[in-house]
Amino acid sequence: MDFSPSLRAADLTERVRTFMATEIEPVEAGYHRDLAALRAGGGDVWTPLPLLAELRAKARAQGLWNLFLPPSAHVEHAGEYAARFGTHGGEGLSNVDYAPVAELTGRSALAPHVFNCNAPDTGNMEVLLRYGTEEQRRTWLEPLLEARVRSAFTMTEPDVASSDATNMAATAVVDGDEVVVNGRKWWSTGIGHPDCKLLVFMGITDPDADRHARHTMVLVPRDAPGVTVERMLSVMGMYDEPHGHGEVSFHDVRVPASNILLGPGRAFEIAQGRLGPGRVHHCMRLVGLAETALELACRRVSQRTAFGQPLASLGGNRERIAEARIAIDSARLLVLHAAWKLDTAGPRGARSEVSQIKVAVPSMAQRVVDMAMQMHGAGGFSDDHPLAAAWASARSLRMADGPDEVHRDVVARLELRRHR
Repeated sequence: MDFSPSLRAADLTERVRTFMATEIEPVEAGYHRDLAALRAGGGDVWTPLPLLAELRAKARAQGLWNLFLPPSAHVEHAGEYAARFGTHGGEGLSNVDYAPVAELTGRSALAPHVFNCNAPDTGNMEVLLRYGTEEQRRTWLEPLLEARVRSAFTMTEPDVASSDATNMAATAVVDGDEVVVNGRKWWSTGIGHPDCKLLVFMGITDPDADRHARHTMVLVPRDAPGVTVERMLSVMGMYDEPHGHGEVSFHDVRVPASNILLGPGRAFEIAQGRLGPGRVHHCMRLVGLAETALELACRRVSQRTAFGQPLASLGGNRERIAEARIAIDSARLLVLHAAWKLDTAGPRGARSEVSQIKVAVPSMAQRVVDMAMQMHGAGGFSDDHPLAAAWASARSLRMADGPDEVHRDVVARLELRRHR
């Protein structure tokens, strides 16, 4: 195993690092203050502030755009879209090459959006790239790659245990040359954005088929008759504006059958191809988040005194710093190994490794951020520091894309299978 990035990827990583240091970091705190002021004053927090568009234009002008696109060797047409809408001269990045870029963007709440590398749009774009027809790519993928529209992924449901996706109750029934969509979804990230135009919907088509061949993914326009955003959901008191997470109902929504992805009954196949790289992206961003938290903690304990001593000398804080460093570096290597397995063995060959990181990394990040919050005292729980929001992000990712318990079960089943 060689986790060294290619020369091209190493250069790209340094360019991202420089852009973040010169363009994003100097303005990010002000961005969040302006957003908080709008929220407190009852203003429109769902329309993105102009600064985001300005940063995006600068990033795209510097070739720092759609960095997540995979190499053409792995996905048909990837090179074509990378050349037209990306940054790689006709070639995308492997999972190992993209991993350090994702880690850097995880250090900032703005960066993934600035580089057009934010979830769920990246996952939806990869789905369209891997499984979409030429017409579906032209209608939806190209506007997403240009950031002219945004999207949401509607899979989780409020009335069933969605940790087992076969429990799904929503339906996508083929009726002649149309497909009729019904059901209620929630935690549909991105639905609050005013530019959200596409919903990737998953529902049952054939309840009598094999449990993993019953479901279909359908492309549903946000403005289709029968689509209603019932409410926006808060995550531990935060709404994650301007993207947000919503509860969405679908009542007799009719769209052309040509909006079906790959074919009826093939949603689980698509989901497996979508979720592996997405989980690597999430986990590497969390490694970056944990690095930021550790840096803040180290500065705090070096500069703050209590009971006549620096905080670094009190209460086992040196040990906590050391444990955080060990945990972050261990998690990074685990994610790089999963990325390497995805590159070399594909989604099915990397199932255990991807589930391992999904268990280990959010918990690691939560612990490191929690430690940093403790080092900051009461201020660590306020918006004066980014730590409370970081903790909420890490904690929620222990549930998103499958709870810890489900991924532990995947790892255990695959491990036991090896010893039969």
